[in-house]
Amino acid sequence: MEPDAEVEPGTLLVAAPQLLDVNFRRTVVYIIHHRNEGTLGVILNRPSEVAVSDVLPQWAPHASEPPSLYVGGPVEQRTAICLAALRAGEDVGRISGMVGVRGPVGLVDLDGDPEDLVPRARGLRFFAGYAGWDAKQLAGEIERGDWIVVPALPDDVIVAPGADLWGRVLRRQGTPLAFLATHPGDVKVN
Repeated sequence: MEPDAEVEPGTLLVAAPQLLDVNFRRTVVYIIHHRNEGTLGVILNRPSEVAVSDVLPQWAPHASEPPSLYVGGPVEQRTAICLAALRAGEDVGRISGMVGVRGPVGLVDLDGDPEDLVPRARGLRFFAGYAGWDAKQLAGEIERGDWIVVPALPDDVIVAPGADLWGRVLRRQGTPLAFLATHPGDVKVN
């Protein structure tokens, strides 16, 4: 079985404690596309200082807290991506301007009218850029132990500010993965 066989749209890549790459240390990546040609996702736990209103003023009033762009990844950081988590009973396939990713989570067409979507969404998260892997690159990183592949919950894409999403996702996996959540973060020296 290929190391990336469990990766599919709507799963999470959780950075293993030993992954020290500054772009991905202690990140949680939500997978949007995974095909033979490659994989695309967005980092869920890296808010930036840039307000959504500075980039997408028509969408800003509807952004989940905090109303800032998240750093989706190191690729194409001038590209805006939006994920929506829909309310119970809503169907992504019946909403104009949305492409389903998994369950109640979908990609939003940012050229569309926010008023059509907003009443049907529980939350919207906006990202600058994305994380991408060429064919077989992600499989190699998973095999090396850089990433842990786990199921996502719809609320992961709109998690509240200040939440330790990395630790929370690991803890809900049960043992032995839950023990990784106790791995010390970056030590700050005064």
